[in-house]
Amino acid sequence: MDTPSLRLTGSAEVSVRTAGPDDAAAIARVQLVTWRTAFGDLLPAGVLDAWDDADAAGTWRTALSAPPSPAHSVLVAVDAGAVVGFAVTAPDGAARELTVLLVEPRWGRRGHGSRLLAAVADLARAAGVTTLTSWLAEQDTVTARFLETAGWAPEGGVRVLESGDDAVRQVRWHTRLDGDHPAADREGTS
Repeated sequence: MDTPSLRLTGSAEVSVRTAGPDDAAAIARVQLVTWRTAFGDLLPAGVLDAWDDADAAGTWRTALSAPPSPAHSVLVAVDAGAVVGFAVTAPDGAARELTVLLVEPRWGRRGHGSRLLAAVADLARAAGVTTLTSWLAEQDTVTARFLETAGWAPEGGVRVLESGDDAVRQVRWHTRLDGDHPAADREGTS
């Protein structure tokens, strides 16, 4: 994956970097732990029961070895050498979509999510992208508060993800990287 250099944030013990195939098992672990701890009530029934560590790590290894495009990226937050969180971005028309941002709950409130979000914004700016988007489960108030404090706002789009008998309603969020505030966009004043 050919991505611009990231400025490391924090000390040598705490940083964000581009993920590589060797990070696959750690990313899968963070995903499972975070889903179980923070999102168990939001996920469709059976998702966690069907989890297979080897399959998940293999899927991540494939995604990291051969991303669908150069605009796809995976970043990891590292603390004392351990992967504690990750963020995934993908192209979204002229914008860049933050498809996943997870920090293992026991590593929460230490700035890892903010460092990941800042690195995502840095990569987007380096690519000439001025808007970031993301879909959040409507019930995910923790991530919504986090994004709101970082200057994001709901955009108004809604989608429903169906999974068997379960459905997850998601709301689209966005932020501008060029200084215009998302709330101004919604009000038609920008």
